[in-house]
Amino acid sequence: MTAAASAPLIALAGIERVFRLGDSEVHALRRVDIDIAAGEYVAIMGPSGSGKSTLLNLLGLLDRPDAGTYRLAGRDVTTLSADEQARVRSERIGFVFQSFHLVPRLSAAENIALPMTLAGIAPAERAARVAQALRDYGLENRADHRPDQLSGGQRQRVAIARATIMQPAVILADEPTGNLDRATGDEVVRLLETLNAQGVTLIVVTHDAALGGRARRQLRMEDGSLQHDSARA
Repeated sequence: MTAAASAPLIALAGIERVFRLGDSEVHALRRVDIDIAAGEYVAIMGPSGSGKSTLLNLLGLLDRPDAGTYRLAGRDVTTLSADEQARVRSERIGFVFQSFHLVPRLSAAENIALPMTLAGIAPAERAARVAQALRDYGLENRADHRPDQLSGGQRQRVAIARATIMQPAVILADEPTGNLDRATGDEVVRLLETLNAQGVTLIVVTHDAALGGRARRQLRMEDGSLQHDSARA
């Protein structure tokens, strides 16, 4: 049995998302059905307005569908309360954004520790895990630096360390190399791919055909619909 044939980590069925703008409706997602197995490396691609970001927000429990179901590790997360969704998000999902989304007044170490602080993890364990993350990502000599004192590549490494500090099952990366030069972007992609090789499910949203082509599976969105899935080709 292949990984895709086993019970999926992510199962979307009949997902619809409609935004109302004045008197008009915008169908951002139309009857989207996607299964993603644990450990997959998936790129979500398509032009602006195709539904990529809406799909990423739904996968990350930052938004809710208007119809359909989303099962994460067998659990229907569309029916959860906002607090329950926040708990699942904290424990199961890591985010890496194009614009880093670091807290400007916090140091690199404090930014990495933030998800554990919010989750109520004991200070001693937080300190040990942050120290290990700083070593793993080559940031030991930048621990006390604020984001404005870091290079773009260093900021993205802090963001990846923060995204993975809770040991999530899924990393959602939204244009993770968009604000980086090619060499630094390649370094960031290698970091993400190393995490995937260790078993973390990696889902990347990108306009970059070269980055999308590195994924083992490509999903192409157009006008809110899934137009192509390389796993079904």
